[in-house]
Amino acid sequence: MVADPTRAADSPTLREQGDAGGPGVWAANGPWTLKAIAGRFAALEGEIAAAAGDARGWDLSGIIALDGAGAVLLWRGWGHRRPEALTLRPEHEAIFGALATAPLSVPPRPRRGWLAVPWQALLQTADHAIEATRLLGRLALDALRWARVPRQIAWREVSANVYRAGPQSLPITGLVGFLVGLTLSYLTSRQLKAFGADAFVVNILGIAVWRELGPMLAAVLVAGRSGSAMTAQLGVMRVTQELDALSVMGISHTARLVLPKVLALALALPLVTVWTSAMMLAGGMLAAKAELGMDPLQFLNALPAAVPVSNLAIGLGKAAGFGALVALVACHFGLRVKPDTESLAAGTTASVVSSITAVIMLDAAVAVMFSDVGLG
Repeated sequence: MVADPTRAADSPTLREQGDAGGPGVWAANGPWTLKAIAGRFAALEGEIAAAAGDARGWDLSGIIALDGAGAVLLWRGWGHRRPEALTLRPEHEAIFGALATAPLSVPPRPRRGWLAVPWQALLQTADHAIEATRLLGRLALDALRWARVPRQIAWREVSANVYRAGPQSLPITGLVGFLVGLTLSYLTSRQLKAFGADAFVVNILGIAVWRELGPMLAAVLVAGRSGSAMTAQLGVMRVTQELDALSVMGISHTARLVLPKVLALALALPLVTVWTSAMMLAGGMLAAKAELGMDPLQFLNALPAAVPVSNLAIGLGKAAGFGALVALVACHFGLRVKPDTESLAAGTTASVVSSITAVIMLDAAVAVMFSDVGLG
């Protein structure tokens, strides 16, 4: 157990001090740091445990450097308890004091009953519903204030959000719409061709696209693209304390940030829906030409008679509602972000999933409410 004294300056040593036959003490010298004890953990721990079995005192005043690794090594060798006779430097007292009060093991997490998870989910849903209702109330008050004083409307913010959600999203919505229309028309044409009902491909595509698929597809794409961006923007403003700065200046978050986004998406999404639906019909015409030999002019001439105008009104109305809903959900989750990056990532993900889910639920409700309109 006695180390070479010449190495005491650069390595930890443990040796016995005192007169022969006397009680003596065990003295630790040198640096007891992670770098110094690296590769000697097991050997040093065995030496300390053997020395601790003599029940003698310990003198650690010769330790020139001590960190957490060295202190834990000594503590484990002592059997996780402080020796009765221990001499320390004043600056090392706090380390061993913390080890003395630390628990020997991490307490097990309490087991939760089978109702705990559903109950927690119910509480979170209720919390989201309450916060969303408050946000709607503040939006209503700000909208009334805008109606009384139109010059307070943040037109630049509205215009910027319309541009980001509208023209900038046209390439992706057009491409996806074209491919979906192409696929839908191809599969539908194959089935109609088997029954000799080729002409009805216009009816199926027209009603499905203008009434359901066009608004739904545009809303889903805008929710994933613009909705997530809105949540991230508000979340970053929370992290950088910009929202707190607005509050200090007496500027309403909803009037300055949320309401322009809701208004912008309610205006932009119907226009995006028209573009997406047109691209879906273009893909449908191409597939009908290839599969059924239907001339594009014949397809376009039959479209107004096959699709009543009420379907177009329902589709555009749903698109406006989808846009407002996507912006509302995105801002709701953005304002709930906590000032840390993990919460920002979780909030953005939850925003996209919740927006798409809310759009589908609203679409199902509208489909049931207007099931007798435009289909007769």
